[in-house]
Amino acid sequence: MYHYQECGLDNVWLSNGYTLKETAYGKAVSIEQVDALHKLLADELVKKPGRLTGKELRFLRVHLALSQAALGQAQGVSEQNVSLWERHGKVPRANDQLLRLMVLLHHANNKALRGALDRIMAVERLVHQKIVVHAEAGRWVAEELVPDDDRFALAA
Repeated sequence: MYHYQECGLDNVWLSNGYTLKETAYGKAVSIEQVDALHKLLADELVKKPGRLTGKELRFLRVHLALSQAALGQAQGVSEQNVSLWERHGKVPRANDQLLRLMVLLHHANNKALRGALDRIMAVERLVHQKIVVHAEAGRWVAEELVPDDDRFALAA
């Protein structure tokens, strides 16, 4: 059995579906169909009785490919609230239930939810974009604006 802590959850054990490998840097593990595994874990968290822990909330947020700010905006709270929930695990009941609903709609490929999340993430991309410039013929020229990093790309 492999204790799969890389997902950010403390209570996930794999009985198979993984390969342990020896590398030049030490032991490594390869997980089969990791996206399907994470979808299953998200489904199990949604069904769990009781409130989500901070780690579970973070797992679901990352599963939805949302930043803390984007989840906060989608739930009508600040980024700091989401950060506190993740660190201390005291998620208000309404926000816990709303996140579970968001995951269910995401898994059902709900177009309305996808559109709302896309609009929120578009704003996130604009806030975190890089301005790249280069020197050309003795003057500075701006290149196309690009997102700061890939964390704002939504999974299909």
